[in-house]
Amino acid sequence: MVPSIMSNLLNPDAIFSNNEMSLSDIEIYGFDYDYTLVFYSKHLHTLIFNAARDLLINEHRYPVEIRKYEYDPNFAIRGLHYDVQRAVLMKIDAFHYIQLGTVYRGLSVVPDEEVIEMYEGSHVPLEQMSDFYGKSSHGHTMKQFMDIFSLPEMTLLSCVNEHFLKNNIDYEPVHLYKDVKDSIRDVHIKGIMYRAIEADIEKYICYAEQTRAVLAKLADHGKKMFLITNSPSSFVDKGMRYIVGKDWRDLFDVVIVQAEKPNFFNDKRRPFRKVNEKGVLLWDRIHKLQKGQIYKQGNLYEFLKLTGWRGSRVLYFGDHIYSDLADLTLKHGWRTGAIIPELRSELKIMNTEQYIQTMTWLQTLTGLLEQMQVHRDAESQLVLEEWKKERKEMREMTKSFFNAQFGSLFRTDQNPTYFLRRLSRFADIYMASLSCLLNYDVSHTFYPRRTPLQHELPAWSDRVTTSRAPLLQEAQAK
Repeated sequence: MVPSIMSNLLNPDAIFSNNEMSLSDIEIYGFDYDYTLVFYSKHLHTLIFNAARDLLINEHRYPVEIRKYEYDPNFAIRGLHYDVQRAVLMKIDAFHYIQLGTVYRGLSVVPDEEVIEMYEGSHVPLEQMSDFYGKSSHGHTMKQFMDIFSLPEMTLLSCVNEHFLKNNIDYEPVHLYKDVKDSIRDVHIKGIMYRAIEADIEKYICYAEQTRAVLAKLADHGKKMFLITNSPSSFVDKGMRYIVGKDWRDLFDVVIVQAEKPNFFNDKRRPFRKVNEKGVLLWDRIHKLQKGQIYKQGNLYEFLKLTGWRGSRVLYFGDHIYSDLADLTLKHGWRTGAIIPELRSELKIMNTEQYIQTMTWLQTLTGLLEQMQVHRDAESQLVLEEWKKERKEMREMTKSFFNAQFGSLFRTDQNPTYFLRRLSRFADIYMASLSCLLNYDVSHTFYPRRTPLQHELPAWSDRVTTSRAPLLQEAQAK
């Protein structure tokens, strides 16, 4: 089985489809800025972590000893849930079940028995989950971290928790969560992150000519393009000049900064304001969104009124599944494309021979367990228990291929993650970066693969034939 799989490897530069969509129907392309048009180096998350950690110490009066903690880029993954009141970070699947072995209090894993006792099982009830946009509000105790910028926030939360626990300091977890959240927010709002990037743009921005190539390709084919971002004007301008060129605004028909998504998609009250070349806000009433100009704030309803860009002829790309994509697909019928940078590295791992061999045997072992469980004699049961133990060990090995603590962004042991559930619902297509568009014609149609439903698949007992029975007999003999 392994050689046949190795000959059909996954393409990390492919675009994957949840919903059938033809680019020939798309007339207008929209983009977020951060982690969509521009990608950042590993140094940025270290900067955010350090700046927020210092704000905790200097403004929130946290112990200076937490300065000893440094950012670990390999600790957390996106899509995790944080129980605000219990101060634990965990991975939850599409059915609200916690993946045991991925629950962390501070920097230490919580034993499975304690997790089961804490939650009276491993299921998290709907009323405890975060709201529609992943926020822990209105009595919800879980916060889901969907933003790439949230990786340093999760790590900082875990580090401060670790310090308090190790030093037996009595603290209120809700206050800690709020203080860390506010500190991370202030790194953005106070301009700490923006000033650092602008001062050393080569250090923080990953330069890629392919971004310009994508935009140029769309422009050459007569496509309209717009940018809606939460980032400020001067920051976006300097970044786009670096990755696209000083004429970057010529490629866009509309540019909107400091949009305050997702409020931009829901709040009808905020009008647009024009930003002049010096970054000063003008008081003029906006009757038309002009090419070459930069606008601030506004709302989607006014945007639709001024442009007439409606429905499925619009395709918008973003990295945040809630803030960028959810409202657009559910309320306005736009097509949506999710940018998932982690996809490329995960696919490369899945293409390795070690991963393929492990998964092939893991699936075979699962089939053997399903088929052979009918044997109830003592010797057979001993063999089955050994197989269950081996299966558990292999699952842990599979998890560690991606991330030692939390595994893959897209899967728990056997189920899709809660992250993937949202991705599947809110994104028509998804890819590792916009550069993937260069591999497709502008009239290409994306067809979702028809994956069999559970009742359409033959049972393992049909696929793993009775010729496997000697394996059980051989194992018993050993």
